[in-house]
Amino acid sequence: MNSEICFIGAGNLATHLSKSLSESGFKISQIYSRTDKSAKRLGDLLKTKYTSDINRIDKDADIYFIALKDSAVDEVLSQINFNNKLIVHCSGSLPLSVLDNYSENTGVLYPLQTFSKNRDVNFKTIPIFIESNSVKNENRLLEIARKLSNSVSVLNSEKRKTLHISAVFACNFVNHLYSVSAEILKKDDIPFYVLKPIILETAQKVQELEPEKAQTGPAVRFDETIISSHLKVLKGENNYAELYNSISKSIFEYHKKKK
Repeated sequence: MNSEICFIGAGNLATHLSKSLSESGFKISQIYSRTDKSAKRLGDLLKTKYTSDINRIDKDADIYFIALKDSAVDEVLSQINFNNKLIVHCSGSLPLSVLDNYSENTGVLYPLQTFSKNRDVNFKTIPIFIESNSVKNENRLLEIARKLSNSVSVLNSEKRKTLHISAVFACNFVNHLYSVSAEILKKDDIPFYVLKPIILETAQKVQELEPEKAQTGPAVRFDETIISSHLKVLKGENNYAELYNSISKSIFEYHKKKK
């Protein structure tokens, strides 16, 4: 496939996806971003053209990948004439139908991973979920996705949103709890790195066990003595006591139903 791809967006996802596509033999014809700095950074990385002028977006590209925050998609796309080329968004939560007004050829390519610009990822191990508005476009996306990843599935918009919600719990919420843990430790000058072995072991356990079977701690049995003592320490700490209590109750209720 010799398709030329234009990227609308230059953030974390756009950086990793465009780089992986380029390494897989696809030609990235242009990068568009609202700021010159981000457009230039990714354009230079890929050794390709870039622009921050929406009126100068490449009209000759074959596929347009939309890697914008969800709230910006309509605003940006409404200013571009795609000439019914294939346009593909990469969002976990937006339905395929958000693209209906902009082209007769639409699709979704959603990589299930957390991305940071300066941390490398191996796309071959990342599950990719696609959706499209025709068999022809589905086949095009399957061909692209299978060059990127060893795990490619077709998933509709409703199920993809469920997947995205699940990923928010498993990734974003968990990472926030790391930040909370670091703040609690900081009060007594304890470095965060002491938690890294237990964080790693927790992550490794769920590679082998069902998450419910890997759960430990006072909340599973709702040990009120320990929980109450923890809540006293956390009282007045940025609502951390409320968070601790809410999660503890959720853990206990979940495991009580499983008995």
